[in-house]
Amino acid sequence: MGTPEFALTSLERLCCSCHRVIGVVTAPDRPQGRGLKVLPSPVKRFALAQGLPIFQPPSLPDPELLAFLDQEKPDVIVVVACGLKIPRVLLELPRYGCINLHASLLPKYRGASPIQAALLNGEKVTGVTTMKLDEGWDTGDLLLSREIAIGPRDNCGTLHDRLAVEGAGLLVETLDLLEKGKITPVPQNEELATYARKLKKEDFFLDWAAPSEKLLNQIRAFDPWPGARTYLEGKLLKVWTALPGRPCPDLANALPGTIGEFRKDGCGLPVRTGDGVIELTELQLTGKKRLPAAKFLAGSLIPPGTVLG
Repeated sequence: MGTPEFALTSLERLCCSCHRVIGVVTAPDRPQGRGLKVLPSPVKRFALAQGLPIFQPPSLPDPELLAFLDQEKPDVIVVVACGLKIPRVLLELPRYGCINLHASLLPKYRGASPIQAALLNGEKVTGVTTMKLDEGWDTGDLLLSREIAIGPRDNCGTLHDRLAVEGAGLLVETLDLLEKGKITPVPQNEELATYARKLKKEDFFLDWAAPSEKLLNQIRAFDPWPGARTYLEGKLLKVWTALPGRPCPDLANALPGTIGEFRKDGCGLPVRTGDGVIELTELQLTGKKRLPAAKFLAGSLIPPGTVLG
């Protein structure tokens, strides 16, 4: 049970393992892209190529799915980025229950956006966890976990891909150990639990009065989707990448969000923050391409002293 690319990595790994996948549950086909063409999920595309039975209920329980499961009698239901609340009837149906892969070191960052939350909070380490699902949101007993270091240049895309691969391996290992009776579920420590809520549009906008570190974390947390945002002379500007900036005398007493002079020996466009300067290295105006700062400025002259926000 899963829908996006993160879930696809696990499905591909399961199909190459000794375990037999008997069917797939994924989200209904939805409009995607600029043309809003109705397209299948990454999981569905792979399942179609493998000839697997596919179910796309808008909610659970689903009569057709229940009839299929009652007939096939699966040993386990694997849930990865499914997006649906799993009801008790499904939790109790398989011999080993419903096993979930989550992109954090639970009980930290339960919820919908654990990868972004780790980056936004400047974490140096995150990881993946398998657990036995219960009726709560990411509250079930823990099975296995694996730590992954977060590098200074990691963004949401690079971290997502690494976690997806590590998680797929951890999931197969979990199933192997469950089958051999060599794994014991451990209850989560509720005192250590934190929650990564579903992100809202306002989360993507940069507050230039914030500290530089917070802004840099926010920028990489939203690369490659949907992009950290600000306004340049009333136009929406996406900031894709940025670096800590060198001191800029012309920005020493400037308002947060003030743009400094682009230096030929620099990497990006300097901007005053709440406690210093960062350099914006990749930018994109609405309807335009994502460009390095030098190329962006060649087509969009921004006078020093211009204030973003």
